[in-house]
Amino acid sequence: VFVGKIPRDLYEDELVPLFEKAGPIWDLRLMMDPLSGQNRGYAFITFCSKDAAQEAVKLCDNYEIRPGKHLGVCISVANNRLFVGSIPKNKTKENILEEFGKVTEGLVDVILYHQPDDKKKNRGFCFLEYEDHKSAAQARRRLMSGKVKVWGNVVTVEWADPVEEPDPEVMAKVKVLFVRNLATTVTEEILEKSFSEFGKLERVKKLKDYAFVHFEDRGAAVKAMNEMNGKEIEGEEIEIVLAKPPDKKRKERQAARQASRSTAYEDYYYYPPPRMPPPIRG
Repeated sequence: VFVGKIPRDLYEDELVPLFEKAGPIWDLRLMMDPLSGQNRGYAFITFCSKDAAQEAVKLCDNYEIRPGKHLGVCISVANNRLFVGSIPKNKTKENILEEFGKVTEGLVDVILYHQPDDKKKNRGFCFLEYEDHKSAAQARRRLMSGKVKVWGNVVTVEWADPVEEPDPEVMAKVKVLFVRNLATTVTEEILEKSFSEFGKLERVKKLKDYAFVHFEDRGAAVKAMNEMNGKEIEGEEIEIVLAKPPDKKRKERQAARQASRSTAYEDYYYYPPPRMPPPIRG
């Protein structure tokens, strides 16, 4: 987990007893300023289990560690994904995988989005997924050096916003489906007709080439997802997942990541320069 808003004169002897209440700690790294001898206001704690990390967020986020001083705690994730811009719009996923595979190591997948009105063209950017953070970091340094050109051009490269796992308890209550890769001819009426077969709908909202389908019953939503995922609507194969609920603390976590800019803990990435974050149900 990432721990922010730490008073500068606070040290491990106060943090460890507090966070051990959530479960056994594997590692705690309090970032220090070598000049002042004080901490930099944030730390990274690795627990022995994912459940303990989630419990730490529940117990310690907004915890008043000193009078008037509240900690900010959120789940941190290792980032294996890069955002790459300046991609020729006529390139396919296979083209990109082959080309970047020539100049970087450990590339395992390419996430590419097509233009809503022309499925033969991409949107000019993609996400490169690597086998681990080390491979992604090496690829980023190589591509940002300016010495490597892809299709004769220097591409724009940055870390992608890491994918955070939502709280399982929250996701277990979700009754909304996120449906993407919709053809331009697909209307809300067409979606209502397709999904109402599985249960009563509250509403359907289409935005560009994706939509949110709200069910009254979770069981109906899950059944629709399982049966409709991969099916074709208006000639396009759709993709369906449970929608992530609105995250009230999203901005707070982004601010926490922004405060954690540091090369001292390279295995993790906390500050987001997202060009296209995953859609969140609004």
